Amino acid sequence: MIFKDQLKREIHFTETPSRIISLVPSQTELLCDLGLETNIVGVTKFCVHPHHIKSDAAVVGGTKQIHIEKIKALKPDIILCNKEENTKAIVELCESICTVHISDIYDIDDSLGLIMQYGEIFDCTTKSELIANRIKTELESFKRDFIKDKPVLKVSYFIWKNPWMVAGSNTFINHLLQLNKFENIYSHKSRYPEITINNTKESKSVDVVMLSSEPFPFKEIHKKELQEFYPNATIVLVDGEMFSWYGSRLVKAFAYFKTLRLSLQNIAL
Repeated sequence: MIFKDQLKREIHFTETPSRIISLVPSQTELLCDLGLETNIVGVTKFCVHPHHIKSDAAVVGGTKQIHIEKIKALKPDIILCNKEENTKAIVELCESICTVHISDIYDIDDSLGLIMQYGEIFDCTTKSELIANRIKTELESFKRDFIKDKPVLKVSYFIWKNPWMVAGSNTFINHLLQLNKFENIYSHKSRYPEITINNTKESKSVDVVMLSSEPFPFKEIHKKELQEFYPNATIVLVDGEMFSWYGSRLVKAFAYFKTLRLSLQNIAL
């Protein structure tokens, strides 16, 4: 069997891989929802869904640092990585052990492509099609019945503190912001830029400042810290998993987006 991952790299199997290591939290959740939980032999310390997965599978490090000897000892058939989450060095180390699949996600089409390809690789196409179709249904309903008549709101989406970092263009987060008719004021910057916050004409034009729950765990105290720099904005804590997890989490994401948007409906433009 020959497949091409999302970096167009050819990967080869003589049979369906059964021992899986996932180095990406959202992909770990997807595997479990595909019915492959018992095939997962290794995960990262950040793989928190389902909550018991780190008890059932060995923890082999994080997304940026791994314990290569632990991975070798688990004798995986395949290691699942992501271009953004995992470094080139990690991928190369893993390739010395077994086949590595790399995902590369910028929008929902990429997400659906990954879900369907996992279905083919792991011989679970019925479940992958079910998840993909549920996401498509939720997306179409969201666009047709909910978001199309909502006003555009100017937003900034923070992912880190010290230094302050935001989501910019060419990210899955920015794609979902656009779907929600949130105009990202940092979309002229690429990826996850560091920014200096100060009182500017741009900052005063922001309607909503979003503080993500991950990777930095923003809390209520940070809302107060940022309010003076965004005096006209509503500052909200948002669920980072809903904006950045691109697997089966998308099934739940659009209901969350509706609730979030309704909580902001009184903002005057």
